[in-house]
Amino acid sequence: MSILMILLTILFPPVPVALKEGIGTQLLLNVLLTLIGWLPGVIHAFWVQTRGSGAIEI
Repeated sequence: MSILMILLTILFPPVPVALKEGIGTQLLLNVLLTLIGWLPGVIHAFWVQTRGSGAIEI
């Protein structure tokens, strides 16, 4: 994860989620969490950035 993505994750959590996942449920969930409180949105954004792509690699 680059320094720019870390800064974006801390300052504007929905932006890196949108860049990685696109517009979908993860983005909507992150926006909701960020509106509830900044910290849950940041935690979710870091989780989205650090988890795998979900595809099975052989």
